[in-house]
Amino acid sequence: MSYRVIVDSCGELTEEMKQSGIFSSAALTMQVDGESIVDDETFDQADFLKKVARSQESPKSSCPSPEQYMEKYHCDAERVYVVTLSAELSGSYNSAVLGKNLYKEECGAKDIHVFNSCSASIGETLIALKIQECEEAGMSFTQVIDAVERYISGQHTYFVLENLDTLRKNGRLTGIKSLVAGALNIKPVMGSTPEGTICQKAQTRGMKKALVKMADYVVDEVENSKDRVLAISHCNCAERARDFEKMLLEKMEVKASFIVDTAGISSMYANDGGIIVVI
Repeated sequence: MSYRVIVDSCGELTEEMKQSGIFSSAALTMQVDGESIVDDETFDQADFLKKVARSQESPKSSCPSPEQYMEKYHCDAERVYVVTLSAELSGSYNSAVLGKNLYKEECGAKDIHVFNSCSASIGETLIALKIQECEEAGMSFTQVIDAVERYISGQHTYFVLENLDTLRKNGRLTGIKSLVAGALNIKPVMGSTPEGTICQKAQTRGMKKALVKMADYVVDEVENSKDRVLAISHCNCAERARDFEKMLLEKMEVKASFIVDTAGISSMYANDGGIIVVI
């Protein structure tokens, strides 16, 4: 049976995924000083970061509409899976579910399932790859859903950013009270909760110490790492990402690892110099 995997554009698709014919992206949109920027193959990260740096206002984002998702369900695949960024951080999940309901009203029954990643960025990528792994193993639609939901519940997301301004101004740091001003060069080490919200795990002075602390959290908290794939996304700091990967692989064994540059939405929230790690 044929299948397709739709990932909202907060999740990065590797070149191999783009060429596979299995994966597609549902584009979110960003607004900077009144300009609308679509997070698709036309996204220019360098230009976007310049616009954000010049702007006096925080950039904002909007998720794909239910109608956009519904259009993507009109494909020749018999089974469709959707992976969205955390429902606690965006309306993308609810929009995809509404699109599913609209499709069924208009076209009748079809195997469509929407996964709430409880993560973002490269976390969505790993979930999409897990769906592919399950499908290629010959699992039924229900078996794939069950296996992937278990995978999501065991996934770990961490990140360190140069600054948290965009997350703070857009209300993504609800409940986090003790964030120190950037004048002291304090870098919080952040993570995700099982529910898909953002939590602060620690704070250090300087990026190097923050990355070391983040690596310590990964090593301490991740079980059976040799059976897991390590994924790192970075916003305009490839060397930092490679150094962090090397640091982590000296401390733990993994099944595989890869690094990607952030797409539009992830670039917006990570800001220039941000590192996101999921395993």
